[in-house]
Amino acid sequence: MTHRLSEEALNQIFREARTHNAWLDQPVDDATLRELYDLAKMAPTSANCSPMRLVFVKSAEAKELLRPALSAGNLAKTMSAPVTAIVAHDTRFYDELPKLFPHTDARSWFTSSAELAQATAFRNGSMQGGYLILAARSLGLDCGPMSGFDNAAVDRAFFPDGRYKSNFLVNLGHGDPAKLHARNPRFEFDEVCKIV
Repeated sequence: MTHRLSEEALNQIFREARTHNAWLDQPVDDATLRELYDLAKMAPTSANCSPMRLVFVKSAEAKELLRPALSAGNLAKTMSAPVTAIVAHDTRFYDELPKLFPHTDARSWFTSSAELAQATAFRNGSMQGGYLILAARSLGLDCGPMSGFDNAAVDRAFFPDGRYKSNFLVNLGHGDPAKLHARNPRFEFDEVCKIV
C-alpha cells in the first residue's frame, strides 16, 4: 500500500455510507455480483481458510423461500431489495485447506478440535462478510445488513445438507435516499479506545 484513498472514496465507503431500508427499482446484474465477490474474497482469514459462502437471492421464487424466515421488521425491505446476500460459513472449511494453504497440513489443526473449527469458521466468515459490505459500497451499491431472521429456517431452505450455516443477511441495491432517517450517533475515540 503506497497511498491514502481520496476523501471522495473514504466518504463513499465509510462517512456517507448508510444502512438502507428502502430501495429504488434498479436491478443489480450478475456481473456486478461476480465483481463484488472477487473483491470480498481478498479479505484476510486465518490460514487463508476463506469459510464464507454466499447465496445471492434475486429471483421471486428464491425470495419466497426466504420470506418465512424474516422477522416482521425486516420483511418488506428484504422482499423489495434487488438482491439479498445470505452470508454463511462452511463448517467443513478445513477440507479446502490443502488447496488454499498448501505449504503445511493446516487441515489437521481444525479436525482435532470441533470447537476451534466452529470459532474459526464463524469469526473469519464474519470478517469476510464485513469485507463484502465494503466491496459493495466500493462498487456503488448500498447495503442493508441485518440479523433479524430465523437462521435455522434459512439453513433448512438454502443449505439443507447442514454443512453451511447462515450468519447474517445483506440487502443490496440502490437505496432510496429520501427514505433515510437521520444518522444515529457514534462513539468518539476517547469513549471506546485506548492507546497503550
